[in-house]
Order: sequence, then structure tokens, then C-alpha cells
Amino acid sequence: MPSKKIVRKSAPKPMPRKAVKKDARTEIPAAGAPIKINRVKTPWFSMERMTIYTYWFIILFFVGATFYILGRGQEFFSKPQNANNVEVVDVSAPVQAAANDYLTSGKGKLLSGDASGAIYDLSAAIKANPHSAEALVFRGEAFMQTGDAASAMADFNRAIELSPVSAVAYYDRAILSARAEDYPSAFADINNALSAFEQSQSNNILSLSDIYSKRAQFNLWAKNWDAAVADYTAAIANGSDNPANFAGRAEANTALGNYAPATEDYLSAIRLISEQITSAHSVAERETMSRNAMAYFEKSAALRVQLKDLEGARTDLQSATTIANALGDKEQVDRLQALAQGIQ
Repeated sequence: MPSKKIVRKSAPKPMPRKAVKKDARTEIPAAGAPIKINRVKTPWFSMERMTIYTYWFIILFFVGATFYILGRGQEFFSKPQNANNVEVVDVSAPVQAAANDYLTSGKGKLLSGDASGAIYDLSAAIKANPHSAEALVFRGEAFMQTGDAASAMADFNRAIELSPVSAVAYYDRAILSARAEDYPSAFADINNALSAFEQSQSNNILSLSDIYSKRAQFNLWAKNWDAAVADYTAAIANGSDNPANFAGRAEANTALGNYAPATEDYLSAIRLISEQITSAHSVAERETMSRNAMAYFEKSAALRVQLKDLEGARTDLQSATTIANALGDKEQVDRLQALAQGIQ
């Protein structure tokens, strides 16, 4: 019986299973089993590392940029304001503009006779610009108008500290001292005003004739007759057309016994008044000028009597009487007529 060949069939190969991603959270090792840690080696260059490096680069860039900006900011603030490519903004310009506006307004009010309003505006100008000698001078003059001599003196003193060549500050302070009969101080300041004017002739408020005229007046009050004549002459020579300068020189010459030149000066003063009276700004101003002319005619008449010019004296008194009639001053008319009748 033929033997049967036994063929062994090999077991079928198992089908490959798909890899199933296990959730590490669900795999719990058996108790006491060692925990196997799989270390995954990451290559030196990988997308993961590249991403981390990118983040760190961005962070470091912004940190560096921040310090750079802070450093540049400190450098900017430590530089002078006129450094290259830096626009200089003058923040004091609006303040200075306000000071100028208040100064202009204050001067206008002072000239119009509003002393209180002038003090208010000029005080604002000084607050905006404490170094304005001009504002201090004008406020001092406003204080003088209100009779506040102490405040006026303080302003003039401060103005002179700020501007030692301010002729008008010395001039005004001299007037204040003369009113207080402090003639040594008055003469010292009027001389300083003259010196300051010669050093800085850009002053448009005063003229040289103004200073000579004021010093002449001080000399007249102090009875320095010769000095008064010299100063009045200097004022007239420097272009003064103020009748008071001729009348002042006439008074000083009268004290010296120089009657003839004194008479001429009174007549010169009257001539100037006749030329200027038509341009007077008010009725009150015209009346004041007319009364001055009347007084000068009377003084001229008295000098003519001393010179034995009786006819000239009567003519002067008649002219004075005519002015008194025009003013409607009956008392002066009667008095002048009596003086004319007394001349024999």
C-alpha cells in the first residue's frame, strides 16, 4: 500500500495590523513594573528648533530696540535745543507777546489819564516779563499820578537796576526826589539821566532839551540862578519850543537883575503861546495857555517899569486886560486896569 505523503501546511501569516496610536494617559504600567522612558532624539536642525529660535530672536529684537529707543531718548534730552535736525520751539514767545500787549495797553491808558487802568495793565506786563525796565518806568509814572510816591520810587529803583542806562528812569526818579525837596538826590539823578542819554541815544521818550529843561527847573527852585539860565539856554538851543523854558529863563534873569533879556524872554514865551493855542486839544488847555500869556504880559510890564519904559508897561498891561476880558474874568480885569492907572 503506497504510503501517503503527508503535506504540512504552514500556518497562515497574520495580516499586518494598522498602528494604533495609544493614548499615553490610558496606559498604566503594572504595579512594580519598571517605567520605560523613550528618549526621542531631535536632530540639530528641525522645524521645532527653528520655531523656538525665531521666537527668541523676535523677543531679543524688541528688547534691544526698547533699550535703543530709551538710550536715544536720553541722548535727545541731554542735547542742546539747537542740535542738528531738532526744531527749536520758543515757548516763551506767547508770554512775551502777552507782555507786549499789556505794555502797549498800559501806556495808552497812562497817556489818556487812566492811571488806575494803566497800573493794572502794566502790572500784568511786569508779571509776564519781570525784566522789563520800560514797563516798570511807566508803572512808576502811573503811581506818581495817583500820589503813591513809595511804589513809584520802588519801580524806578528796580528799573535802574535792570537798565543802568535808562535815562527816563533817572529822570522820573529825579522829579520824585525834587517833589520831596530832596535836591541832592534830584540833582544826582538828573545828571545821571543826562549821562545815560549820552551813552544810549536810542531813547525816544526823552529829548536832550527835556533833561536840560528839568535840571534848569531844579536850579530855579534851588535859587541857582546862573545855572538855571545856562540850562534853560541849553534846552532852547537843543530845539525846545516850550514857552515855559523862556519864562523860566526870564525868571532867573530877573533874579540876577538882567531885566532887558528877561523882558525879551517873556515876549518870546507869549509869541509861542499865540502860535500853539490854535492847536490846543481842549477848551481847558486853551484857557490855561491864555492865563499863562496874561501872567507873562503882567511880568513884562513890571520889568519895563524897572527899565523906565512906562509906555511899554502900559501896553503890556492893556494886552493882559484884553485876555482877561476874553476869559470873562472880571476880577482880573479890574486889577489890571488899576495897575495900569498906577503907572505914572
